[in-house]
Amino acid sequence: MSGTITGGCLCGAVRYAARGEPKFAGFCFCNDCRRQSGGGYIGFMGYDASDVTITGAVLTHSHKLSDGRVADRNHCAACWSLVFGGIIGETDNHTIYAGSLDDPARFRPTIGINVSEKAPWVLVPEGIAVFDRMPRG
Repeated sequence: MSGTITGGCLCGAVRYAARGEPKFAGFCFCNDCRRQSGGGYIGFMGYDASDVTITGAVLTHSHKLSDGRVADRNHCAACWSLVFGGIIGETDNHTIYAGSLDDPARFRPTIGINVSEKAPWVLVPEGIAVFDRMPRG
């Protein structure tokens, strides 16, 4: 699927458009994503920042991960929905959270990361490449 994907928060105050195909798409099973989502994982799609347009007021929460990286997650300032990762105007890429897509069929996961931290009740979808940790490269 090519073209543009769109999405946003629950109340509609934050919207985005991402052009082209994502560089990657999958599920993160780490403890931080599980807690952030309130579920077993977060579905994500990675885009170059230059391919993403975001409008609306967000609150950014920066959190140091267990491997030393910092996750910058953006929530709608009005409804608190988790929408995307990365700081507008500062980062080279953005992570779009699959739950915020207008058309959920546009999410085509191919990888599962941080599977070593998944909760015991979570099932990993068949047919995706699985990594115990965050792949490097």
